[in-house]
Amino acid sequence: MPLTLSKKALAVRPSSTLAITAKAKELRAQGADVIGFGAGEPDFNTPENICGAAMDAIQAGQTRYTPASGLPALKQAICGKFRRFNQLEYSENQIVVSNGGKHSLTNIFEALLNPGDEVIVPAPYWLSYPEIIRLADGVPVFVFGGREQSYKVTAAQIEAACTPRTKALVLNSPGNPTGMVYTRRELEEIADVAVRKDIYVVSDEMYENLVYDGEFVSIASLNGEIYRRTITCSGVSKSYAMTGWRIGYTGSSAELAQVMGSVQSHQTSNPNSIAQYAAMEALNGPQDAVAAMAAEFRKRRDYMADRIAEIPYISALKPQGAFYFFVDVSGLLERSWQGRKIGTAAGLADILINHFDTAVIPCGDFGFDDHIRLSYAISLEQISKGLDRIGRLIAELT
Repeated sequence: MPLTLSKKALAVRPSSTLAITAKAKELRAQGADVIGFGAGEPDFNTPENICGAAMDAIQAGQTRYTPASGLPALKQAICGKFRRFNQLEYSENQIVVSNGGKHSLTNIFEALLNPGDEVIVPAPYWLSYPEIIRLADGVPVFVFGGREQSYKVTAAQIEAACTPRTKALVLNSPGNPTGMVYTRRELEEIADVAVRKDIYVVSDEMYENLVYDGEFVSIASLNGEIYRRTITCSGVSKSYAMTGWRIGYTGSSAELAQVMGSVQSHQTSNPNSIAQYAAMEALNGPQDAVAAMAAEFRKRRDYMADRIAEIPYISALKPQGAFYFFVDVSGLLERSWQGRKIGTAAGLADILINHFDTAVIPCGDFGFDDHIRLSYAISLEQISKGLDRIGRLIAELT
């Protein structure tokens, strides 16, 4: 019998965001002046007090195994943050600390899904959701929210997508790649559907501190019925410029937390001990750096919105949170550059990276192959230069 690999693993598509980022790094290493709009991470350094807490932990010898689902003191800090910021009451036995947000989501779907269970995924979606669901033997069911809906889906759409196999709904607000934020009223309507259909809500709130317009609301805070059905996911990566530290966490029912902790204990054991102490300081310490980073992101967003509005044939709604623009490039796809038809957002991205030293994320893997994602987690100078290059390409199209 010939050696073979897992069909499930072979079906996983590589991340287009990581591929574009790797290409940009390769070109920079060759000396190219590449502008990288692909970044899914803040361009700020981790705040000094957080780094100091990590160094103190190293000096104190906190380098051994911790409980698999996280340090009790960190769980206490997470409970305090949920109480203060999200208006949510969780106990330590409801918290699981993991190796980043992706790991938290992996734990959730491993704990929730049986083969063939369906998970409703609003589109545009973060490209890892469907892959993580499939790896857990689930079936992603896509529901599309178009531009006329500000790229958000409605409660009626979610209800229409429910079947007897529906187990959960993924909700991401503020959203990646759109930066859109669900209103309290929209969340109330979605919560009503989830309760009536008796399904779980996986609420990805990783960008919760980066909201510039409107109100941030955790869906689990609306009432006791939706609280029971919600797994609230967050982490320190985006809010505290700690992407490399790899700390994500969830709040859920104690029963589900126990199962997720058991899964994690066999797959990875505990998150990095030093990163846990750093995360503790991030949540318990001064929040000035968070506010300062959010203010800078707002400034970049406003500048970028004005610039994009001036470029012909592309358009974008002004994002309300996170640090991405979801740019409609459908007006370019029938045009050609040097005899080559653009065709798709991926074709546009390929020309930009290889001929204009500008990295953008094509959003076919996010459910919309006529859009690109531009991150403003880069300096204003870089944003200006990159938009100039995009404008120059568009001026050359026939």
